Amino acid sequence: MPSPATRSAADPPPGGGLTEGQFGSAVPRRYLLYRPASRRLGPAPLLVLLHGCKQTADDFALGTGMNEAAEDAGVVVLYPEQSPTAHLLRCWNWYALQDRSYSDGEAALLASLTRQIVREHDIDAARVYVAGMSAGGAMAAVLARDYPELYAALGVHSGLPAGMAHDVHSALRLMSNGPGPSPPAADARSADPPVARIVFHGDDDTTVHPSNAAALHAAPDDPSSPASTQATTPSSEGRRAYTRSIEYGPGGIPQRELWIVHGAGHAWAGGDAAGSHTDADGPDASREMLRFLLQHRLKRGDAAPAGPQSQ
Repeated sequence: MPSPATRSAADPPPGGGLTEGQFGSAVPRRYLLYRPASRRLGPAPLLVLLHGCKQTADDFALGTGMNEAAEDAGVVVLYPEQSPTAHLLRCWNWYALQDRSYSDGEAALLASLTRQIVREHDIDAARVYVAGMSAGGAMAAVLARDYPELYAALGVHSGLPAGMAHDVHSALRLMSNGPGPSPPAADARSADPPVARIVFHGDDDTTVHPSNAAALHAAPDDPSSPASTQATTPSSEGRRAYTRSIEYGPGGIPQRELWIVHGAGHAWAGGDAAGSHTDADGPDASREMLRFLLQHRLKRGDAAPAGPQSQ
């Protein structure tokens, strides 16, 4: 296998398969799809993974090391890629009103692509997950909120909560300052009980304020949640310290996890230095996300049918 300095997303783990496709019509966008060699017979779980600004699908796959983690777990991974035509810096438009609606914009386009992949690649509709970093994490939060019948759980790294920004200016304020002690009113859908979620954030992040992580982790009081825990793992042998908070749901399954990585900036924890915005000294966010996500599935009858792709 090539050295880390020369590897690319096109060099999947031995036996794994990476293919490329296109979605959308008004603004064509590219995607990569990783299908693990370890996949078992029958419907497989799917993770939709959204990159951050100034990143590509290849760069994000390489930096997160998600293909390697997915190979071990038997998970198919979809990497949609933003077009510079839609945003000059390749940011997902998570804050624009038209991109937070059910019927229009990028959220609807990504949901449609998800359904297409479910239909075409024998995916278990009850085990479809969405995650992302930074603007991709914010868009993942929008998708989890607006399509709870499609996504069984959510992962956000260095991202922002849905519904608290409506234009560029409010998005920049949220990034810089966080929601604050009196957060701005989110739209009505934000009041719905959130899907299960795991959140990572560096407490030295100067791009997206760490208080956004607390807002993502917070949820209305849930009488079915029997317990919560918090523990700090100290740094050792060059590894960063982190504090992990867990809220448990029925059956003792973690419903919400918050990982604050101490001393880390705006970077994917445990990532590969060959990719952008990564921190190899942090805990392995990719494997921890898969571990958390795979504990959740949509209840029978709740999963959305794989309908036709919208344009």
